[in-house]
Parts: sequence; C-alpha cells; structure tokens
Amino acid sequence: MAVKLTERQQQILDLIRSEIVRTGFPPTRAEIARALGFKSANAAEDHLKALARKGAIELTAGASRGIRLNDAHAGNTIANALEHTVQALNQLLVPLVGHVAAGSPILAAEHVEREIGIEPALFSQAPDYLLRVRGLSMRDVGILDGDLLAVKKTPDARNGQIVVARIGDEVTVKRLSKSGNRIELLPENPDFDPIVVTPDDEFSLEGIAVGLIRTSGIH
Repeated sequence: MAVKLTERQQQILDLIRSEIVRTGFPPTRAEIARALGFKSANAAEDHLKALARKGAIELTAGASRGIRLNDAHAGNTIANALEHTVQALNQLLVPLVGHVAAGSPILAAEHVEREIGIEPALFSQAPDYLLRVRGLSMRDVGILDGDLLAVKKTPDARNGQIVVARIGDEVTVKRLSKSGNRIELLPENPDFDPIVVTPDDEFSLEGIAVGLIRTSGIH
C-alpha cells in the first residue's frame, strides 16, 4: 500500500523526479528551496527527511545531491527519462554565442554562454551556433536586439544573404552586397550606414543566417 504524502511532500517528490528526467541528477537542497519558495535549504532538508522516513526516497549523508528515489518511485522516472532521451536525440545541441571579444574566434569557449537544444526542422539548414544579436541595425527585417540568430558556418555567401561577418576585430550581422570586387555590408535600418569593405580590411565571413529565435525570456 502506498504511503500517503502531504501536498508539499508530493511537490518535492515531483520536483526530484522531473530534475532527474531533465538533467540526470537530483536537485540540491538549495535548488529545491529556490524552486518551491522555501526561505532556506534547511526547510527543504526537513521535507526530504520526512520523505525518507516514509520510504519515498533514500538520502546519502554529506552529498549535496544525495537523493535517490526508491524502486516504486523510480520506475516512472526511468520510463520518462528514456522518453526524454528519445526526444533529445531528435534535437540538435548548439552553442549560444554571446559577446565576441576582439580578435577571438567566434566559437571560443569564453564566448559560449551555454548550449541549447533546438529542432533542426525549424531552420532552412541545421545551424552550427546561435549568435545573440546586439543592436538594431537589422531591425527592418525583424532581427532585433537580443534575438538569437541561427548561423551556418561557411566562408562563402551569395549576394543578398544575411551574414555574420568579421571586419578587423569586430563581428557584425548585415546583408551582403557584392558587385565585382566591391563588397558592402548593408544594414536594414536607415539609422545605420553601410560598411564598405576595403582591400586593406581584414575581412572574413563567419557564416550565413538560417533562422531566428525571438528571445522573450532566453537570457
């Protein structure tokens, strides 16, 4: 017969299960307290001890993530984890690039904020990375400050494509305009001037835009 849990104990048990499914690890006491609005990790510890007394979990002393679901509660979690893994296999894990330091490779470790799982079908081509857009120079094609631009790495691009380009130490998102040997990087906002690439400039293409993620809340 199943042991009856209080509403709060059930919430904690559900949180433990969901975190194991999501990350492969149980949450820490501090993470439980933060997620459920406790004032301190000690309050989470008290509830965990009550769950252990009822046989729902086992605790390992001295380990911040020393929480193990007992067999009865682990079954569904394992099944959910397998389902989660299948879903994850259909996703592409790509780095999210934030501020790019002058002169550094765009995918240098210090530029990568984290990795994000995305559905490849959302984009015209599978992107190699997401670049956090800075500024409003591409506003009129719907690329706004803070958006995540999906980028396919390539050293070449067609005339008119939106590209990520490097000029000297700066990385910028613009529309590529090529006419003979003349290269311009065009903004999509009349408040910004085109950038004319001269033979003396250190110029390279870092990739082409293959999609966009509007970021209300991805920070």
